[in-house]
Amino acid sequence: MTDTTPATQISPSELLAVVASRELAQARTVFAGIGLPTVAVSLAHLTCAPDIEIIYESGVCGAHPASLPETVADSVLITGAEAVLDMTALFNYVLQRGHIDVGFLGAAQIDKWGNLNSSVIGDWTHPTVRLPGSGGAAEVMANSKEVYVVMRRHEARSLVAELDFCTSPGPDRALAAGFVPRGLGVTKVITELGVLSRTAPGEELVLTGVYPGVDPADVVAATGWDLKVSDQLTVVPHPSDVELSLLREEVDPTRVYLR
Repeated sequence: MTDTTPATQISPSELLAVVASRELAQARTVFAGIGLPTVAVSLAHLTCAPDIEIIYESGVCGAHPASLPETVADSVLITGAEAVLDMTALFNYVLQRGHIDVGFLGAAQIDKWGNLNSSVIGDWTHPTVRLPGSGGAAEVMANSKEVYVVMRRHEARSLVAELDFCTSPGPDRALAAGFVPRGLGVTKVITELGVLSRTAPGEELVLTGVYPGVDPADVVAATGWDLKVSDQLTVVPHPSDVELSLLREEVDPTRVYLR
């Protein structure tokens, strides 16, 4: 990949979308959340994963929308889709039968075990911020083979030692409650500073990749728990001109999600 666009001309959202898209190179079926996950999956389809099957919570399978959807119920998702199921069929026969390789989600908070909060910030009864809630995220977490998460901000109030509320519990919590999880839970977290990874339940998320010029110590300092740094830490290449061009001109030309 060429890399001639200065990093200062690449927005944080563009960086996240490109790096997240690359992580989907080996995925076949992806359950995409709305927002940056939608952008990343769309870019992956144009670059590293041309055969990827994109599935949305509204029941659209094999989505090929004519333009970027603004909500999970956007009618544009149906254009060119390979199938449209009712939500009962989607969750019962596609998601809960284990047909999803990667669930791609966003969240307001994540802890070191990959549990997610998308419900409230602060106390449940008197929250500082009330958020949209789970939607299908809890089921995506429980039934996908693995889950990727995009976090717009890498800071201690987003990557936290303890969630304000657990909306989408990972497999560690399921095991503690006596249930055997289907998948691995969160295995990748893409942030504005780098990439965190883990490979199995019982493992903490560790820093496995940083962007050029980012000091791993700064990533650790911006994290709400004692983040460990991998012995095989890599430098993640900045977006190439080709990736940026596709992102800006074909995937999200009206800047619906690329702030």
